[in-house]
Parts: sequence; C-alpha cells; structure tokens
Amino acid sequence: MEQPHEITVDVSRTWDRPVVTVPVLACLSLVGGQLPSFSAQANLWTLGTGGALIWLGLGNRVQRRPAPRRLGRGTVWWLLPAALFGVLEGATFVMAVGDEFPTFSRLADPLLEDGLVRSAAWFAWLAAFWGLVRR
Repeated sequence: MEQPHEITVDVSRTWDRPVVTVPVLACLSLVGGQLPSFSAQANLWTLGTGGALIWLGLGNRVQRRPAPRRLGRGTVWWLLPAALFGVLEGATFVMAVGDEFPTFSRLADPLLEDGLVRSAAWFAWLAAFWGLVRR
C-alpha cells in the first residue's frame, strides 16, 4: 500500500507580506524624499536603505520568487527604449559642455525639487530594489 505524499506549503513571514512591506517602503521613501538633495543626510539614508536591502537579498531572510525560465518576446521591446535611454544619457554626459546638451538627469532636477515628487521617485527606487531582493 502506498504511503500518502507529504504536502508542504511555504508560508511567508508576517513582515514579508505586501500589507507590511508597502507601508514600510512608503515611510522610508517619505523620509528620503524630504532630505535635501546630495546632502550628507541623504547620502547616508541612501547607503543605509540600499545596504539593508542588499543584506536582505544576500541572506535567506526573504522568501524567493521563482525566476522566469525564459524571457518573453516582448522583452526586446522593453529593453530597446531602456538601452536607447542609457546610450543617450551617457552620450550627453560625455559631450556636455555646460547646459548646451543637458542630460535627462539634469532635466529632471526641477521636478525633483518638490519633496512629494522626490518621495515618489524614492518609492519607485525602493520598490524596484525590493523586487530584485525577492528574486
């Protein structure tokens, strides 16, 4: 007679659920967005939050999601604009002679002066980094 197979289910930890992580990332981004750009406090906050996420990603403290086996056909259409953006950003950075050819980063500076927009950018950065940690 066959023995029944044991079924196991991975239960995510309480702090690893979106109900907890999204508000935590929102609070971290609100603090980071209120710090003055390129200040010592902002640099330390960036290094601290990034370092904590790297530490979580390198350890076994976070439940991993399975990586996709193969990239879909639409991946090229997402990578093409990203690569084009990177090439244009790099070229304008190298060729920049004053404000004649400003980089996209330089053009975004007036938008990022607002604390709320900067906090939203922080949240996007943290959410993307958290997605990498989960892989």
